[in-house]
Amino acid sequence: MDDDKSTGAIVLTGGERVFAAGADIKEMKDLTFSEAFNNNFIASWSATIPGVRTPLIAAVNGHALGGGCELALMADIIYCSAAASFGQPEIKLGIIPGAGGSQRLTKAIGKTRAMEIILTGRNFSGTEAGQWGLAARVFDTNDSCIQGAIDTAEKMAKMSSVAVKAAKEVVNKSQDLPLRDGLEYERKVFHSLFGSRDQKIGTDRDVQTVSFSNAANEDLRDGRICTEDQAGMV
Repeated sequence: MDDDKSTGAIVLTGGERVFAAGADIKEMKDLTFSEAFNNNFIASWSATIPGVRTPLIAAVNGHALGGGCELALMADIIYCSAAASFGQPEIKLGIIPGAGGSQRLTKAIGKTRAMEIILTGRNFSGTEAGQWGLAARVFDTNDSCIQGAIDTAEKMAKMSSVAVKAAKEVVNKSQDLPLRDGLEYERKVFHSLFGSRDQKIGTDRDVQTVSFSNAANEDLRDGRICTEDQAGMV
């Protein structure tokens, strides 16, 4: 997803009735422990989205259950319709979430709510997702949800790509690091952006309308543009 450098943001969506159905129950029915363990079942799928550096918005309409809910949780931002349905029903199959549901859902909505949902397998609505802070915005209709996600993606795509990627990285680090370490990491990344061409464009008060270069491999050194390889040289 990061290969196309002209893509400034991504919108991930499904159909009107189903965002994503999750894993195939038939595939799991006869799966043994040794097969699941030796093949690292579901690991490759669950590692794909979190590794994407381009900002990703999940526009959720319809059901996002099991792996579908986990897929939405992997996104940077969740938009949903009020009628959307989220849930981790794995407990009803005698298993637990296996692609991050127990971890990301708990971080997003808190331990007690996540515990209730995961241990009972009950679904929750898009309205609840918004009230609990899981969804950034909740829309009345499916179409307005998708359009809202596209509008936000377009705004992101107009920003400096290097700054957007850096911002995404430091926000994600806040989920992994203690506050003191996170603040130090943020400051280092903040300082590093003063070597980018887009920072000079953005802070130029003589420019009425800012248009970022979004040149992936360009930095500044002593006022001159240099390549990414050169910028890394001491």
